[in-house]
Amino acid sequence: MIVCGKFLKSRFQFLANLFSYQRYGALRPDFFRVSAVENSFPSVIAHCDWGSDPKKRWMAVASRAGNYWLLGAPEVVGDTADLFDRLRLRAQSAGSLLIGFDFPIGLPLAYGHRTGLTDFRDALDHFGSDVWSDWYSVCEQKGEISIKRPFYPMRPGGTKQEHLLSGLGIETINQILRQCEKAHDGRPDACSLFWTLGGNEVGKGAISGWKELIVPHLEQIAIWPFDGPLVDLLKSREITIAETYPGDVYGQLGIPRSPRWSKRKKEGRIVVAPHLLRWLANNIPNLDSETSALVANGFSDGPDGEDQFDALVGLFGMLDVVDGRRAAGSPLDSAILKWEGWIMGQSSDTG
Repeated sequence: MIVCGKFLKSRFQFLANLFSYQRYGALRPDFFRVSAVENSFPSVIAHCDWGSDPKKRWMAVASRAGNYWLLGAPEVVGDTADLFDRLRLRAQSAGSLLIGFDFPIGLPLAYGHRTGLTDFRDALDHFGSDVWSDWYSVCEQKGEISIKRPFYPMRPGGTKQEHLLSGLGIETINQILRQCEKAHDGRPDACSLFWTLGGNEVGKGAISGWKELIVPHLEQIAIWPFDGPLVDLLKSREITIAETYPGDVYGQLGIPRSPRWSKRKKEGRIVVAPHLLRWLANNIPNLDSETSALVANGFSDGPDGEDQFDALVGLFGMLDVVDGRRAAGSPLDSAILKWEGWIMGQSSDTG
């Protein structure tokens, strides 16, 4: 078990941070000093490295005990039907649950406008039923692609992105990228939600995540940033979910892009382990030897090592936001806020 740092700051700083959140939807850099416990009140924070295959789903969890965070080693997500309930049972003090997922939570603005629906929440309420009953079904043939069935293709072989664009009435792939998915800070464009082919595709993971976790709990959960500023949601709602992207956190931890390394190889994870250990040393005063060894040794030897790595790295990024070391970020455009959402910890002026 890892114990995360204690923060004792003045009431004035707390009020300054609260004002900053209410006005800007995120902490201003000059106010990044208020305690996580004071300003946002989550009792449990979890980060899930997601995949359409349940065997590829790992999470890292932090529970608050007084003014400290207790972190465990990455673990398998398990049954998603009771995931929120299981995480809430880990609370050692009063407070809310904040959980991050590294699958897209939002829709491209150009696509959203073509649906005739009001916003992202309204879309979630319709997808999978009535005229939208096939929305989650990935198209096998290009002739099946439409606004009401946008995912393509089911498998490789004679498929082109032009088929997807034509079926959706879109001119360029850039139009079905959300603002937060576009290239910035040396990171290339992400894969479009609707193109479900290739090693970096995210559509099938989003389908499973939305169907298994978001839609069944729409009335129970708050979705950041669609439902309000993070600080408000954490204080007023029992469960808040947010989108994360561990790839962004690499840079925030100071992990360089070159020389090249691969998270898919244990050797690559060992190469960048000093950056993770430095974060732990800077933010966690009492690091247990077992977890330290896990990080230093590049996590497990098997194919799930990369999932454990991203689960923990993503949690670091969330803790940096909650503890006030980094702004949550939020789209500046109200239309993007209604439809596209944002990646937690990404600067608001990117994209």
